[in-house]
Amino acid sequence: MIKTVSKLFVLTLVFSLFCVSEIEAQDGIVVVNQDKNIGALLRLKKQVNRTEVNYKIQIYNGNYAGVEKARTEFRTSFSDWTTSVKFETPNYKIWVGNFKTKLEADRALLKIKKKFNNAFRFKPKKDKK
Repeated sequence: MIKTVSKLFVLTLVFSLFCVSEIEAQDGIVVVNQDKNIGALLRLKKQVNRTEVNYKIQIYNGNYAGVEKARTEFRTSFSDWTTSVKFETPNYKIWVGNFKTKLEADRALLKIKKKFNNAFRFKPKKDKK
């Protein structure tokens, strides 16, 4: 019986050492080779994205008191999209989101129209500088 226990102990010890040596064999070094121009390309892409005019959804058009009410109601219902208030004499407007594609804006519009019936998708005009 003692021989069996000692054989089992030795076998367990050998197996444990084998497993530990395998775990240590997983260490390595990763080297990333990338073109030097990738950084410049990423900066250019960020600049284009900032200046590009994307699709937006207008959910409200009216006086200031209505803007605050509609904006609060929108934020409680839809926290995924940002809102911005624009003033064009004599009305305030609430614009929602910044959608890169028409399809993305239309999908959001379907959800928003359930709560804001007069909502519509549009592409704002670029500001001339």
